[in-house]
Amino acid sequence: MPKALTAFSSLYFATLLMLLGSGLLSTYIGLSLSARGVSEIWIGALMTCYYVGLVGGASVGHRLIARVGHIRAFVASAGVVTASVLGHALSESVELWLFLRVLVGMAMMCQYMVLESWLNEQAESHQRGTVFAGYMVVTFLGLMLGQFVFTLMPDLNIRHILFVAMCFSLCLVPVAVTKSLHPAPLHPAPLRIGFFLRRIPLALGTVAVSGLLLGSFYGMAPVYASGVGLETSEVGIFMAVAIGAGLLAQWPVGWMSDRLDRSQMIQLNAIILTGVTLVMGLAVVPGYALLILTALFGMLAFTLYPLAVALANDHVEPEERVLLSAMLLVTFGLGASAGPLMSSMLMKVGGPGMLYVFMAISSMFLVINVRPSRITGEHLQAEPSHYMPAAGNLASSPLSAALDPRVEEQFVDDHMRDEADSYASTADLDADQEDHRPG
Repeated sequence: MPKALTAFSSLYFATLLMLLGSGLLSTYIGLSLSARGVSEIWIGALMTCYYVGLVGGASVGHRLIARVGHIRAFVASAGVVTASVLGHALSESVELWLFLRVLVGMAMMCQYMVLESWLNEQAESHQRGTVFAGYMVVTFLGLMLGQFVFTLMPDLNIRHILFVAMCFSLCLVPVAVTKSLHPAPLHPAPLRIGFFLRRIPLALGTVAVSGLLLGSFYGMAPVYASGVGLETSEVGIFMAVAIGAGLLAQWPVGWMSDRLDRSQMIQLNAIILTGVTLVMGLAVVPGYALLILTALFGMLAFTLYPLAVALANDHVEPEERVLLSAMLLVTFGLGASAGPLMSSMLMKVGGPGMLYVFMAISSMFLVINVRPSRITGEHLQAEPSHYMPAAGNLASSPLSAALDPRVEEQFVDDHMRDEADSYASTADLDADQEDHRPG
């Protein structure tokens, strides 16, 4: 195993536990509410609240880390998540669960920010690509393992909630006992909405559609699988196959992306994805064929986001890429927030298959709009960026741009130094005010 990966094993292990718990909780909520006969709209709203919490948590996380430091912010956030998870076992009120999902999303975003800033602080420039890829692999692996828990515990009960709470409690350990120095505190990157809408509209549109697809998948695919007759253990396999296929597809798609036109690849991806989702939505598919189709879906849906990110980086200057990361996060989050709610409404009217009909309609937008002829190349960078694996489920924060090796190292160092100086100045001012305070 590369030394760069073993050096960050504790942070990777914390990430693995977090994503294992998060993936298990999302599927459990969908299955348990569906078994109780709760409307699909409520289930979609729960996933929407989670993504709203993730997006909103970026600003809250920056302020919390700046105020109390990285370890304390991580510990506090993990405590909030654990308490919120256990709250699902104390009450069956869907209204309360909506609030709890927002809390979980906000606290998890703070945890992502702590982990990513820590990885970025300690990664050498020559290690950055390996460290970034390792972080994404652990993210996928955690999400996938969370689904396999249902094959071991197929009966829906409080044990799943307790298992999730254990994951978020244990993820504290490797972070709390670390001997590493704290990374420099960072502050929110401003959004330059108009600039990016003019510069990379097709990439942003692709990111938004990716959010619609993956937000709907994580929120409503367990309900779909249960609705077409799969047992609880089979639902876990159904979800894990899609996520695992998405992980395995990252490298061959990345190899092709660095050699072919990325807008053509996005359009071809969308064409095949539209066909696959239409079959899943409109046809009666037997067991093994359904697993093959969901594997194809995972390969296409989970590579759409990193293709769009690579296309965006191709047309944005290196000094703008930290701001670009924040813009991509918000865009994906808006899509991921809307997707579960919109697809659940269709499922309420037309049955479980409407989930994939909704996805087909979403991907059709890319078939029509993302064409090489619409990309002028006016702002194409001299050295196009490399494709990097990405989970495409908001298992990252705006700080992930600093960890991404596509961002020039000198700019990252300057950016973090400026942020640290800014924080130091603020701390000095606070200390000066304290010295002059009466009494």
